[in-house]
Amino acid sequence: MTDVAEHFIAEARRYLSASYLPKIERSLEVLTGEDVWWRANAESNSIGNLLLHLDGSTRMWIVSGVGNAPDHRQRQQEFDERSLIPRAELLARLTATLAEVDAVLAQADASAMLERRQVRGHDYTMLEIIFHAVEHFAMHTGQIIMLAKMRAGRDLKLSD
Repeated sequence: MTDVAEHFIAEARRYLSASYLPKIERSLEVLTGEDVWWRANAESNSIGNLLLHLDGSTRMWIVSGVGNAPDHRQRQQEFDERSLIPRAELLARLTATLAEVDAVLAQADASAMLERRQVRGHDYTMLEIIFHAVEHFAMHTGQIIMLAKMRAGRDLKLSD
């Protein structure tokens, strides 16, 4: 079973760093700073807010949940931000977090995938934590791509 767990961790690392992050980077390349912070309406999130959210969420689930680092996340701030943080800064933050995530996953004990961990007061297995983090990252990557296509008005050529 350890072989399966090792493969699962390797695939999680690959999806986050080698698939989703490059798609986000390519999506941001076609946008202006204003596009990054555009929102369809007051109830919708901008790409900037989604990037902040991915940074905070992925750090919480993997760096804290798997890596046992302290969790200092301020979730609501990720959605409330309106100060037009430059896209380069947003991308640098997310890239740095994903490097930390990758380091934590590289050191994760594949034989401990069913070990229970606490994330925000709830009990999860390491497998559940990693699965959730990757699925959540994928969902918001898709939203970022869709918003970028809407703002750019063209196909972003993101096929693998």
